[in-house]
Parts: sequence; structure tokens; C-alpha cells
Amino acid sequence: MTETYDPSRTAVLLVDPYNDFLSEGGKTSPRVEPVAKEVGLLDDLRSVVDSARETGVRMVFVPHRRWQPGDYETWGHPNRSQRNIQEGHQLARGSWGGEFHPDFQPWPGEDVAAEHWGSSGFANTDLDFQLKQHGITHVAVVGLLAETCVEATARFAMELGYHATLVRDATAALSPERMHAAHELTGPTYAHAIVTTAELVTAFKDVRP
Repeated sequence: MTETYDPSRTAVLLVDPYNDFLSEGGKTSPRVEPVAKEVGLLDDLRSVVDSARETGVRMVFVPHRRWQPGDYETWGHPNRSQRNIQEGHQLARGSWGGEFHPDFQPWPGEDVAAEHWGSSGFANTDLDFQLKQHGITHVAVVGLLAETCVEATARFAMELGYHATLVRDATAALSPERMHAAHELTGPTYAHAIVTTAELVTAFKDVRP
């Protein structure tokens, strides 16, 4: 691996670390669990977050819109995922499923972007503004889901001029086929680097201030 990450200019974007995705009993976790277990998702996310905090890399939380009554009902063009949320009430505001997993809580001074309605953490939010305020040029995008919000956020980061890194085992998808597509088919068309958790953690430590 040849990528280097200056901690003063790098951020980890942790996308949608909700109980509904990551915790036993979450509404979507049964569909995520097979891939998540295969890659060791929870341990890898812990490693990325711990390493970022230890080395001075900025942690930024990138949350999806938490559903509440009335969402999408009058929209002209809600997409399939939004309809599913409307019908299934995943990530509901005020619910346990709509809270961040207990191992992935923001620390004081860490940024939490405005909630995104679609897939990209940048679209119609303050994420780009917050990153620019801290001089961030490189982002490593982790969390859920590989084929939707992680991909859209990383792709949008590239479009905005950031160096975008995907982390193969610090994310999960709703099927092995979608996971494969995210990293082997679509990822290489926009990501500057596609690495493992171990490679990213090593890269962070190699430039420890």
C-alpha cells in the first residue's frame, strides 16, 4: 500500500452506525449480519475508529435521516429505499434502532454532519462545509451500507475533489454480490484507494504526529 494520510488533513467518515444496522435486534441487521460477520465488521469499525482517535485523524459521523411520521408522504419522487423506510420505519427518530450503536458514539469535539435524506452524506448537508473548515483533503469512508450510502458518499467526495478511500472490511452490504460490486466493480471507477482495515490502521500509525 502506497497511500499516506496526513492526520491533520484526513477524516474518517463513519456512515450510519445505527443500531438498526449493527445491533442484534435491529430492523435491518438480519440482512446485514451474514456479510458483517464474514468480514468482522464490528471489530474492524472499532479498529478504524480507535486508530483515528489515537493518531489525530478527525472522526466525522455521517447519519442518515431518521424516519418520523410524515416523511416522504408528499414527495413526488421517493426512491425504493425511501419507500422501504417509510413502510418499515427503519432508523426511526426516538427509537432504539435510530440511535448510534453504543460502541460508536461521538466524542466531544467530533463532528456530526446534518442527516442525509438519500444516499450521499454530502447531498443537501453541511458535510463538505465542515470538512473544509478543518482543512480536510482525504476521507476514508466506512459504515453502512457498502452499496448505497458508503458508495454514494465516497463517490460524491471524489466529485468534490477529496481523495476518497474505501475500506473493504469496515463496511457490509445486503448480500455478498452487492459487497463484491461495491469493491470490485464500481469502487475502482471513483475511489483513489480500496484498502483493508489493517492496511488503513497501519497507514495511520505510519504518520503518527
